[in-house]
Amino acid sequence: MNLFFSPDITPPSHLFDKEESAHIVRVLRLKEGDSLHLTDGQGNLYEAAIQRADPKRCEVSLHTHTLTPSHPHPLHIAIAPTKNINRFEWFLEKATEIGISEITPLVCAHSERTVVKTERLAKVLVAAMKQSLKTWLPVLHESQHFGKLIRQPFSGQKFIAYCETGSEELLQKIYVRGKPTLILIGPEGDFSPEEVEQAVKEGFIPVSLGNSRLRTETAGVVASAAVAVLDDWITG
Repeated sequence: MNLFFSPDITPPSHLFDKEESAHIVRVLRLKEGDSLHLTDGQGNLYEAAIQRADPKRCEVSLHTHTLTPSHPHPLHIAIAPTKNINRFEWFLEKATEIGISEITPLVCAHSERTVVKTERLAKVLVAAMKQSLKTWLPVLHESQHFGKLIRQPFSGQKFIAYCETGSEELLQKIYVRGKPTLILIGPEGDFSPEEVEQAVKEGFIPVSLGNSRLRTETAGVVASAAVAVLDDWITG
């Protein structure tokens, strides 16, 4: 199955941009009459047939349409970008494959990277969505400072993954199915004690992701996978 992405799809036909057109015609060597699938990243999946195999303006006719329901318990992870941006991109890729719904780069007291290029990161998310045949593209928010993010209203359960004391409950033990979830993941140097104290005052519950000391990007993937398994929504 070949899955392509376009944010704007209006039946009964669709015209791909230059980049996707070149991939369809020159790389995959698809021809007129060949079938493919495309999604808008909002749960819509279309089956289409190529009408015009032009490497600059490939046009398809849309036949069948399926709407994939969104995950009933959305997971938003706010995570500090790593100093090595490749490691952060790895997290984005794997979290998208698992099925995360929102991501916010988080600027913390111990952050070694405070600036990210969201345009490049968005391309990583799209590629991972297409590769894993997902029809929902995670929302990538602009970077936010820790203090601002924790004060924003959130109608769900809120956790801060913190490994300094080792006395926190495991996420798996206190996570409640059926609620939207926001999890904070700190930088390589972890959250500062002051940040943890501020988060607790704002209703965040400190949690552990296990006995191992995890890298930032690994902690993000572990948190994503734990919630996915507990909610049993690794399905679409």
